[in-house]
Amino acid sequence: MMKSLELKIPPPVLALVIALLMWSASRLTVSTGVFGTTHVLLVTVLAGIGLSLDLLALSIFIRLRTSINPMQPHVASSMVTSGVYRVSRNPMYLGLTFSLSAWAAYLWFVWAFLGPVLFIAYITRFQILPEEKALTAMFGEEYEAYMKKVRRWL
Repeated sequence: MMKSLELKIPPPVLALVIALLMWSASRLTVSTGVFGTTHVLLVTVLAGIGLSLDLLALSIFIRLRTSINPMQPHVASSMVTSGVYRVSRNPMYLGLTFSLSAWAAYLWFVWAFLGPVLFIAYITRFQILPEEKALTAMFGEEYEAYMKKVRRWL
């Protein structure tokens, strides 16, 4: 059954579902009302990093004219290793994680901070590992060398 979940849920959809779960959980308690300058700055910085990573990564895929469909890594026409892909092998997923972290900070509910952790666990097992397997099959030693050089997350 676990294998049947591989490459099935688009990562942005998964992030949205987790964000809704975080919001729902936060409604179970009274808000702390902590919305000072530091709180706003934290949310803004986390959201800014998340959005920037996603847009930078997406722009590289568009420029190289390769598939951005995470459900079908086997149709990639080229291996992307430039730009933000020199820092992380998964900057789009990292961007979604930062965005979920911003949402958790905005909600300021302790259980909401499990959302990004859940996202990382799920996306690693059911998206990233199958992608890495497909890309290794497609690009061989070149992709293996890239995996040794660049970390999965940061």
